[in-house]
Amino acid sequence: MTHESIDSYIAACPAPVRAKLKQIRTIVRAAAPDATERISYKMPSFYLDGNLVYFAAFEHHVGFYPIPSGIQKFKARLAKYKHSKGAVQFALDEPLPKELIRSMVIFRAEENRKKKAKKGAARPGTRRA
Repeated sequence: MTHESIDSYIAACPAPVRAKLKQIRTIVRAAAPDATERISYKMPSFYLDGNLVYFAAFEHHVGFYPIPSGIQKFKARLAKYKHSKGAVQFALDEPLPKELIRSMVIFRAEENRKKKAKKGAARPGTRRA
């Protein structure tokens, strides 16, 4: 099923999953208040000067996708969670690592801001006031 908003995505999930997704959404909003919400690749996502993070519901876990740089930066803190190059799984029967998620979002927001600033500075012939 394709959703038009994060609200509709979350509403379609079973109650235990909904609670985790709402927590992740709250954490991301607090850590990156200027980010905009989207559905991308059929998943809830946040955008801030580029793709920020994604998250998704599964039967036994929620997936959190801070792209590969976010996983690499926090690899030591992610050791106890099942993770891959660009994703981490948080089991439904365990509390979310709220501070870890917050830290990953802040890192990704700063990374995106730096990339945007670098692109702007690299444009030849662009004058700044």
